[in-house]
Amino acid sequence: METERLELREFNDEDISVLHTIFSDAETMKYYPSPFNLQQTKNWIDKNKQRYREDGYGLWAVCLKESKELIGDCGLVKQIVDGKTEVEVGYHIHKKYWSKGYATEAAKGCVEYGFTHLGQEKLISIIDPKNGPSIRVAEKNGFMKEKESFIFNKIHAIYSLQ
Repeated sequence: METERLELREFNDEDISVLHTIFSDAETMKYYPSPFNLQQTKNWIDKNKQRYREDGYGLWAVCLKESKELIGDCGLVKQIVDGKTEVEVGYHIHKKYWSKGYATEAAKGCVEYGFTHLGQEKLISIIDPKNGPSIRVAEKNGFMKEKESFIFNKIHAIYSLQ
């Protein structure tokens, strides 16, 4: 998938080291239990490869069109929220590219893909209530806070778009 400035593609094994520089950063992973080690990053890519095979989608590598540089991930993931299967738009962008609109642009492309190509009627984003930047990305793409739910061992805000 392409947007104005980005290309989203499936992850491959060559992406592990670059993705690890993003996922091992404490500031980037502030709202996760901890930054990822190299094996956790490899597992992340392997899990998404499994999603591509089983669901036809997952989190994709976000690359700058001009340079092909990998700057993060964004995509669609099945999640169980309050006993119901939902499709989440998720994203992580390397901190040196924050505040440039890349997360919003990538997420917008994924929203369009989810509604147009996958026929989803609703998409969600699961966000730590303290994560203002991720909340802004969701709201810029039309998502509104639906509720709070206990998921991933803590309370998260569930934003949705129908």
